[in-house]
Amino acid sequence: MISVMHTTLFDMNFSSFQGKIAKVTGSLILGFLLSRGFVFLTYEVLSLKKLLQIDTQAIHQEKLKSYVYIRTTSLNPSEYQGITYHARKEIHKAVRKILETEAKIFRRPFNEQFSTFDGEDHECALWLLLKRSQSEDKEVRLQAVQDLANNSHWHDYQYGTVAQTCDQRTAIGLARSKDIDLRFFLPPPPLPKIKNDYPIEDELRLLLVSLPQTGLDPCVQYFTSLALRESSQTLAAQRGGLWCFGGNGLPYCETLSKIPSETVELFCLQALVQHSKVSSHCDKIEAKGGLQLLQRIYQLRKDSAKIQRNIIRIIGNMALDERLHSSIVRAGWVSVLAEVMKSPHVIQSSHASRALANLDRDTVKEKYPDGVYVLHPQYRSSQPIRADILFVHGLLGAAFKTWRQQDIDRRLDKKASEGEEDYSQCWPKTWLASDCPALRIISVEYDTHLSDWKAKCPVEAHRKSIAYRSNELLDKLRAAGIGDRPLVWVSHSMGGLLVKKMLVDASKNPEMDKIVNNTRGIIFYSVPHHGSQLAEYSINARYLLFPSVEVKELSKDSPALKELNDDFLSFAKDKTFSVLSFAETLPTHIGSMIKLHVVPLESAKLGIGDLIPVDVNHLNICKPKKKDAFLYQRTLKFIQDVLAQEIGD
Repeated sequence: MISVMHTTLFDMNFSSFQGKIAKVTGSLILGFLLSRGFVFLTYEVLSLKKLLQIDTQAIHQEKLKSYVYIRTTSLNPSEYQGITYHARKEIHKAVRKILETEAKIFRRPFNEQFSTFDGEDHECALWLLLKRSQSEDKEVRLQAVQDLANNSHWHDYQYGTVAQTCDQRTAIGLARSKDIDLRFFLPPPPLPKIKNDYPIEDELRLLLVSLPQTGLDPCVQYFTSLALRESSQTLAAQRGGLWCFGGNGLPYCETLSKIPSETVELFCLQALVQHSKVSSHCDKIEAKGGLQLLQRIYQLRKDSAKIQRNIIRIIGNMALDERLHSSIVRAGWVSVLAEVMKSPHVIQSSHASRALANLDRDTVKEKYPDGVYVLHPQYRSSQPIRADILFVHGLLGAAFKTWRQQDIDRRLDKKASEGEEDYSQCWPKTWLASDCPALRIISVEYDTHLSDWKAKCPVEAHRKSIAYRSNELLDKLRAAGIGDRPLVWVSHSMGGLLVKKMLVDASKNPEMDKIVNNTRGIIFYSVPHHGSQLAEYSINARYLLFPSVEVKELSKDSPALKELNDDFLSFAKDKTFSVLSFAETLPTHIGSMIKLHVVPLESAKLGIGDLIPVDVNHLNICKPKKKDAFLYQRTLKFIQDVLAQEIGD
């Protein structure tokens, strides 16, 4: 802190300095009037500095006060120019005013080069870029954000200056810039303290209760009631009673000395995910302080990837509504998303990438609904996108894990969806993006299960039918811009049936013509065009008694499958797209006792295109061992061939 004596001395000397500046300015104006508009300015900064004998330490301290965000301070004269710096600023202002007046009097254009700040070069560059980042000219604006992002040699206070002064659009653009320095972003604002005896799950429960409870989608109702029921069980546990778990399986109860708060939070967050798919509910979540509550949970649960992923998924859904963008930014989510974008885990970074893409209305015209993820490009890029590749997983699959490199043999019914963060890398995001950088690579996700006991939303079984999912996914894909460019579909197992159904349905809907007309090729990895033996096996009692809708639809020689295949072949006969099919030749372990060919060779035969048998099982048919493996290289060649016109050299 500056002493009173120093402060007084500074005030007196600076007032004297301002008086002298006024005299210099008066002389300049007089010279201007005598010369009828011609300004000739000569000043000697060193002599002016000698006239003012003041405590320079006080000046340095006063200068540092202007940088509220500064992390480290320095009194090095070479870094802070003291009175010389201030003198040049004041003189520049005076000259600028004279030149503006001259331009008005003589009706001449004002030279904008005099509008820049007359400081050191690096200071000028910073403020000039900030000004350009808010330009009405989109090209100028985007280039300024890119130039800001490329700065890696600034001092902490300069990054802090940008963080405090940039607008919302610039902050989002910086967050979507590759290898961005996180010092460009302000940390999330401080949150009000809560009582130690007031658990987070109670706040989540109150938020859920405040959301609309009538006239809801059945699945939203199911998740909400489940979350409220489980959170109420914590009260019984607090009183030493039973806590009953009623999630994915038969309910069971046990005495607990410690409340499983993380599990309850997950139930509540899953319910909020469903609510966040409804635009009007997003408004309520924001109005009830949901963005701040989610921020608190996110910071408290840094050790839980599942909780953090669900929260970012909610933010990504809310970002679909542009009216909520300002609230999302003010709640500090841009800095959080920018950090998660750097995660080595493809699942985490892809969720953050989706949320930021939905926020970035300056360079992204598409919107990415829940379950639609961009694997490439995840950052802003000058590389034009020439075509789209769309990956659709199958039974027990997911948007990321299905397309990982081949790993150890996994049992089909052994928690295939757990531990996703430990899976090997996603080859479409790494290999394919590297080999074909001009592609936009998208992967979609939808829930599938072997048994209805494992279904996340057991109500309304028709939701899990291929017909229902086809309509739902088509709407999402059009919102994401699928059909606007040449398109290649890549599918595994039941995902191939879904692709066929979507194309047949799209051909009957004039609004979906673009998807059909821009399809250049389809890759099928072990797709059961004529059914699967899986549906006929009773793996254990739960599968025998409660086979899922998905498994029922895969019954061998199913009339529904035959009708779908006939419709697709009829649709495809006058189309010019290419088809490539791969078929498994090795059996897959089902449980601990059974091995079977999930999709026999005869079922993988579509009737058109090439069919290639490969010595792998059903799970590994879409997981190449390495980049030079036949599976990947043949897939790559097919994509390059059908898109030669768009991505060829």
